Amino acid sequence: MSVTDVAASRPAPPRAGGTEPVISLRNVSKNFGAVSALTDIELDVHPGEVVALVGDNGAGKSTLVKVLAGVHQPTSGSIRFDGRDAALTSPSAALDLGIATVFQDLALCENLDVVANIFLGREKDAWKLDEVAMEVRAWTLLNELAARIPSVREPVASLSGGQRQTVAIARSLLLEPKLIMLDEPTAALGVAQTAEVLNLIERVRDRGLGVIVISHNMDDVRAVADRIVVLRLGRNNGVFTPDDSHNDLIAAITGAADNSVSRRAGRRAVHEEGAQ
Repeated sequence: MSVTDVAASRPAPPRAGGTEPVISLRNVSKNFGAVSALTDIELDVHPGEVVALVGDNGAGKSTLVKVLAGVHQPTSGSIRFDGRDAALTSPSAALDLGIATVFQDLALCENLDVVANIFLGREKDAWKLDEVAMEVRAWTLLNELAARIPSVREPVASLSGGQRQTVAIARSLLLEPKLIMLDEPTAALGVAQTAEVLNLIERVRDRGLGVIVISHNMDDVRAVADRIVVLRLGRNNGVFTPDDSHNDLIAAITGAADNSVSRRAGRRAVHEEGAQ
């Protein structure tokens, strides 16, 4: 039996509290002409659950996120959101439904302060800005996330990478979504900033939101994810928990049981046996 067969045949971990999924995908496929980017994808995310979406480059992670964000429409399959059939026909439709996305580039305006970035395009009374109400709301959101930002009037250009990620997440919470997708939230961050963002993800989960995290960093994934969904070549290739072995996870991602991780684990086992 191949690695793909073993991974696909793994039983899914228990669902979070037996609750209704906030979003549920069944047999979702996406074709670009003759190219099949996604094939029969199945995915459930429950309230108060962090699901990590992992896979090698070209596995279909970005395409799946864009389908859920309303950028691409699926070629076939069904999507249910909050127990009802959903048509994610545009990014605004997905946002209105309750799906917020924080892309890797964060889409922040560095010359504007924190308040202006959080309310960008959603200002209170655009004809006469209610600066006081916007500042109070911004502080409320940031305090709920236990954010370490010195002032909401600080220009984003002066903030650290972790603080910028906090601002982007706070902006996504402004419309009170039920699902947040984070694309590579810890990419290019230092150790302290990464820890800050991982704590932030846990606080978002504690608010009862469903969270999808796309990441290549297995340590970060294991730190916050309740379930780990592997994509390979545009297909589901197994569902794991953080307690599953690193070797099994890498094998599902790469499609090869014989890799540097498995060889290192084998050498370690032999060494430990010889030392006994």
